Amino acid sequence: MAYRRCLQSFVRHATALICLRKSPPLSTLEILTTKPNPVITTPKLEPSWFSSWSHFRHFSSSKSDDSDNEVEMEESSDGEAENDEVAADLDRDYSPEEKEAEAAAIGYKVVGPLQRSDRVFKDYEPVFAVVQIGSHQFKVSNGDSIFTERLKFCEVNDKLILNKVLLLGSPTQTIIGRPILPDAAVHVVVEEHALDAKVIIFKKKRRKNYRRTKGHRQELTKLRITDIQGIEKPEIKTDGKPLKAAAKKPEKVATTA
Repeated sequence: MAYRRCLQSFVRHATALICLRKSPPLSTLEILTTKPNPVITTPKLEPSWFSSWSHFRHFSSSKSDDSDNEVEMEESSDGEAENDEVAADLDRDYSPEEKEAEAAAIGYKVVGPLQRSDRVFKDYEPVFAVVQIGSHQFKVSNGDSIFTERLKFCEVNDKLILNKVLLLGSPTQTIIGRPILPDAAVHVVVEEHALDAKVIIFKKKRRKNYRRTKGHRQELTKLRITDIQGIEKPEIKTDGKPLKAAAKKPEKVATTA
C-alpha cells in the first residue's frame, strides 16, 4: 500500500514537470507590446505540483488527537454540569417544609441549637442501636462519635434526632424493625463539619498520551450520640465497695508419718 502511494506521487510530480516544459516561452516583443484588450485580473495560479501537496493531510496521530479532544470536552462539560448543580443546590432557598422533608428523607430531624442549660451528655448505658443516615448504617451506643456525609440544614452545636432506627439491643432484649422502629429515636449533637483526607483520582489511557490527575476531599459531619430511646434500659448496680479478686487458698499436702 505504501509502495503504491509513493508511485502515484512520483507520477504526479513527473506529469507536472512535463506540462511546465511543454508550455512555449514568450518572446520579448510580445512582452513589450501592449494589447487593446481590457485587463482581466485573475488570481495567482500555483503550479500543479504545489497544489497537489497544498491540502491538509490527515495522519493516524491526528485521529487520536481528535478523540482525546472529544473526551476532554466531554469530561470538562460533565465537570462543569456537576459544579453547576452543586452551586444551584447551595444557592437555592428552601422553605421550612422542604427542609424538613429533605432531612426526613435522609434520616434526621433538626431540633434546635444546644443551650447552656441543657444536660444532654449522660453516663454510659449498655444499650446499642443500628441507625441509617442516607445510604450508610452505623452501630452506635451512648457517648460514641461517628462521621457521616455532610448534613444540610444543620450547624455546629445543633441537636438532631435520628429517626431511621433499624435495631435496638440491650443485655436483656433485642428489638428488630420491619424495616424501621417507629417508636425508637437516637439523639445526637453536631460537633463539627470537617473535610476527609484527600483522595487522588488518576486516569490514564495507554498509547493515547492521556493522563489526568485530580484530588477530592469529602465533606463530613461529626455527630456525638447522647441518648437512645425506645428500649428498656437495665439498671447498673454500683456498690460502694470495690470488687476484690478471689484469694487462692493454699493446698494441703498429705504427709505420711
